[in-house]
Amino acid sequence: MRITRTAQLAACLVATAAIFTAALPSNAEPTNPVAVAAQPVAGSSNVKVDGSRIILGDAPAAFGSTKIKQRSGLAELSPVHFAVPTSAVVVGYTTGTPDGSSAEVDVRSWLNDRWSEWTAAAAGTPTALAGASDQVQVRIIVSAPPTGANPWVGDVTVQPTDKAAAPRMSVQAAPLKSHVFATREGLVGGTTANGHVIVSRDHFVALPSRRGLSGSGSGTYSVKVCTASRCAFEPVWDVGPWNTKDDYWNPSATREMWKDLAQGKPEAQAAYQNGYNGGKDEFGRTVANPAGIDLADGVFWDALKLADNGFVDVTYLWTGDGGRGTVSISSGYLNVRNAPNSTGAVVGMAGKSAQVTVECQTTGESVTGSQGTSNVWLRVNAGMYVAKAWISAASFATC
Repeated sequence: MRITRTAQLAACLVATAAIFTAALPSNAEPTNPVAVAAQPVAGSSNVKVDGSRIILGDAPAAFGSTKIKQRSGLAELSPVHFAVPTSAVVVGYTTGTPDGSSAEVDVRSWLNDRWSEWTAAAAGTPTALAGASDQVQVRIIVSAPPTGANPWVGDVTVQPTDKAAAPRMSVQAAPLKSHVFATREGLVGGTTANGHVIVSRDHFVALPSRRGLSGSGSGTYSVKVCTASRCAFEPVWDVGPWNTKDDYWNPSATREMWKDLAQGKPEAQAAYQNGYNGGKDEFGRTVANPAGIDLADGVFWDALKLADNGFVDVTYLWTGDGGRGTVSISSGYLNVRNAPNSTGAVVGMAGKSAQVTVECQTTGESVTGSQGTSNVWLRVNAGMYVAKAWISAASFATC
């Protein structure tokens, strides 16, 4: 049979279209979900591995910022890479939660060179990401009463899907800034929600939702806390005060709970000032102050020079774009000064691993630090500078 030139061309076009279509990015669910190895990475705490299961570890119960005594463990698993971006995923897993224990599985995505917030992922149900991404990570949180149960999560898988609702709110042009009541956490010797053991004059903060909880030793989620004259840059290492599902920095529609409250207003503040929720927190306790953030002692006394609990301005750095750097020190804090030299007055502090905002850079005193020797200083707030020798960061425009 003779094949005409037209038929040959048509067949070629069909074959080409089939190849091209196969190469197109797609959110269609793959035949086989990607198995996630039960191997906790850096940032994990108080968990152990048994085959494909992550199990609560053996550390004793300790008070956290919520003042509720429990045993808890956190495991961040290795990120999963997809061939093409997806706007939603289905996370599969099994759990065991005996005797009043609990297990939570969260997922986050890599967007614009940074991690999004964590979002709870129900097993086998599509979970929307903050935006289309080709890299996601799973986190497991297991909690139990002071004695007894050892909850676990196992057989974790992840697969892209196109069946989720609209994506969660993605990163904004500018991070949210809120005027909230701050309290001193104290609790030296206690253990935070990410497994950090609190030391004297410590540097970290607590916020009332795990969505913005950094892993142990990490500053992925950091805040800038300011009074009229001083600022502190600190990692979020604990959950509280009062609530554990009050991500009040998010738009009302995407908050975990209390969706009828305005963005930026903590539930505890509404309960204390306006009798919201009968004046109680999510655990039914009567709210005794309007706190929306807890400050470790070093932040409270040394960085901000606070003498009592009170209102401060808090910027939730991961919620927006802008220049960033990471404090690269082995312990303690970095002084923030009012001039680009080591004789400038101390007007704040930045804790280990915290992110700092960077407005611009200028030339000042030469300093030797973890990043080498440099005479570059970074302006992190109006009239506030840190030496770039101690900050892991790119170059920025000149002030």
